[in-house]
Amino acid sequence: MTDSTESPDLSRQSGLTRLKEGTYGGLFAACAAITLLTTAAIFVTLLSDAVVFFRATPIPEFLTGTNWSPNPAGGGQAFGIVPLLIGTITVTVTAAFISLPIGTLTAIYLSEYATPNARSILKPLLEILAGVPTVVYGYFALVYITPALKATLFPEMSTFNALSASIMVGIMTIPMVSSISEDAMSAVPDELRQAGYGLGATKFEVSTGIVVPASISGIASSYILAVSRAIGETMIVVVAMGAQARMPAVREAAFGIPFINPADVLLESGMTITVAMVQITGGDLTGGTLPYNSMFALGLALFVVTLVMNVISDIIAERYREEY
Repeated sequence: MTDSTESPDLSRQSGLTRLKEGTYGGLFAACAAITLLTTAAIFVTLLSDAVVFFRATPIPEFLTGTNWSPNPAGGGQAFGIVPLLIGTITVTVTAAFISLPIGTLTAIYLSEYATPNARSILKPLLEILAGVPTVVYGYFALVYITPALKATLFPEMSTFNALSASIMVGIMTIPMVSSISEDAMSAVPDELRQAGYGLGATKFEVSTGIVVPASISGIASSYILAVSRAIGETMIVVVAMGAQARMPAVREAAFGIPFINPADVLLESGMTITVAMVQITGGDLTGGTLPYNSMFALGLALFVVTLVMNVISDIIAERYREEY
């Protein structure tokens, strides 16, 4: 009697549970679909307008041209991306030289040397850097970093220059490197550390010879994410570096090998791809014109670069991931 009366209730309860789980699963799937559809829509939008641009400007001319002048005063538009690529690469590489080593060493300290109390205070303070508006970084570089460098190391430095912008972009991306790397190092089992200590290794040897190699996939992912963030930075660059698409002089070294003096790029103003897009939108822009469509060509170039870097990050993380 008891079984016959409780069986419908249990069946109803089981049905409600399945309905709830199905609803939750559908909600989560819808959220994932929105993300994928948004990415696909961005790509299709960029590609459609970029195709219109490339019909007027051949892709080889766009990729190899050394003059960027979408809205010249006297006519003669030019859409060569090389000066923008030089500015973007300069800022990204210089910022990486700052953020990657400092962020990694900071992560090692937080993971292996800092006490729990010190870590609980220092890590949130460090991550505050990620919440500072980038325009503040830009004005700090323009008002403080550039005058300091001109007064001490580079008196010939231009007011707007790539070096100051790169320094601040590097400082801005330090929290990304340190936070993700510290999480990866903290995930390394203590048994590996204790095994190293049992063999007579010092804390430094354990940190650099065991913990860092064991967490290399997470560290490499943080590097690529930080570099991707530096590539897409806009406000710091437009405030501190200026907005002048300038092709540096190509000099000839020994054996006739051409090269560009880094000082000609770092100490002078320049323009990155993102700044070029901002400059176009800030002018008298009319939809359907060649400068308007060039924005989408630049955006597509950035999209492809960041997509490739994210794919590389996933490959590295999968290749060197350790299962504990």
